[in-house]
Amino acid sequence: MIVLGIETSCDETAAAVVTDAREIRADVVLSQLDDHTPYGGVVPEIAARAHLEHLDGLIRRAMDEAGIGFGDLDAVAATGGPGLIGGVIVGVMTAKAIAAARGLPFVAVNHLEGHALTARLTDDVAFPYLLLLVSGGHCQLLAVEGVGRYRRLGTTIDDAVGEAFDKTAKLLGLGYPGGPLVEKAAARATNPARFDLPRPMLGRPGCDFSFSGLKTAVRRHVEELGGVLSDADRDDLAAAFQATVAEVLADRCARAIRRFKEDHPQGGALVVAGGVAANKAIRSRLSTLAEKQRMPFVAPPLRLCTDNAAMIAWAGIERFRLGESDPLNFAPRPRWPLDPTAAPVIGRAGVGAGVKA
Repeated sequence: MIVLGIETSCDETAAAVVTDAREIRADVVLSQLDDHTPYGGVVPEIAARAHLEHLDGLIRRAMDEAGIGFGDLDAVAATGGPGLIGGVIVGVMTAKAIAAARGLPFVAVNHLEGHALTARLTDDVAFPYLLLLVSGGHCQLLAVEGVGRYRRLGTTIDDAVGEAFDKTAKLLGLGYPGGPLVEKAAARATNPARFDLPRPMLGRPGCDFSFSGLKTAVRRHVEELGGVLSDADRDDLAAAFQATVAEVLADRCARAIRRFKEDHPQGGALVVAGGVAANKAIRSRLSTLAEKQRMPFVAPPLRLCTDNAAMIAWAGIERFRLGESDPLNFAPRPRWPLDPTAAPVIGRAGVGAGVKA
């Protein structure tokens, strides 16, 4: 089975060709970083226009790299949400057009499910497993019990962790996107224990997260330094922030592991996915936790942690081989929760509803 995947939910335009033998024949991603950096974040209208301008060319490139024509495809999969609705519409309409013109099945993929199932593409991870999904718009712990079967154990009650990285980077004057820049600054720190930051929710019951107070604490330290930071100030504060996030994530995961094992005594892997999963310090902390809990630890390759179309193609394969596809009147969704039974988060309905910030 060969599936074309399309991803346009945020600020990466991507196309990929993947087979059910877990072979990525092509994986093309065009970043819009230069378009959005002057604004310090993603501008939805600029993102949608860029998707519209570049998507056709990226699909042609992916098909050429895979060495196939449209007649060789078995299905077309595209992100149907959640995300910036203008970009989602571009990808969905393009996929529908290909499907209609070639008589192919169309599969609308939940972007979060793409991240959730990436470990099955890269490592053939068996169900069930515990997933920490961490990105710019999401921070959730989920029991992944099958394709389309996700049970949320915890989520953020305010900022997503990737959002906290971006805001901290802005406070430190590092630029955008925040995650890689904070990680680089932290690696240069000479006194990473210099700043004492709060550990939100650490040791608290449940598996929820909170990062708003941490971001506020970083701002206070910046203000105490007079708002003018030396390189050492910037690097040490970045290191303190990153270490705090890693500690909080590990604490919340430890609690989720206990709940997961109660429901699944046969065990399963601890999987981390999403853009923040590319952070090496966080990976290391979670790997150590998994080892202590005697659980396999799986983190996809760095290039498959950030938004990409290979994960969308694979999620399409997972659904299509179960006999699932979508009609051509499918409506793109700005919100699409993986666990629709989970209670919405008071004060942050977007995260509860699965919105991609």
